[in-house]
Amino acid sequence: MKGKVMFVVGGLTGYVLGTRAGRERYEQIKTQWVKLWNAKPVRAQRGKVEDFAKARISEVPAALWSGVSAVAKVVSQQGSTPGEKLDKAISKTEDTVQDVSETVEDARTASGTSTSSASKPAVRKPAAPKTTAPKPKSGE
Repeated sequence: MKGKVMFVVGGLTGYVLGTRAGRERYEQIKTQWVKLWNAKPVRAQRGKVEDFAKARISEVPAALWSGVSAVAKVVSQQGSTPGEKLDKAISKTEDTVQDVSETVEDARTASGTSTSSASKPAVRKPAAPKTTAPKPKSGE
């Protein structure tokens, strides 16, 4: 209920602030946005992004399939604990994600839109499985 009230209050606040700015200001902001969106440098970058996405979209299903199949293979193995299976699956999936990330970075470098390594997200390693000593039975 509190969330609904906050939503309504937020909507009303936006309405009041929007009406104070008026239609003229809205049109000014809209005009500036359209100018920016259609500026030559922005159009060039939009074209590069579209071309890159079109070129790489065919790789997405293969990367997803290899990740899912690696998880399914590890989970279906016998003789491992569920935690070990999950750790192996996560590790293999991270390797697949790293391979895809490297492919994307190679494509960015080739197209001249490379990003610095500082902006790349860090890959998390799975935590080591915790082992606990068996609990003694209450009758002993």
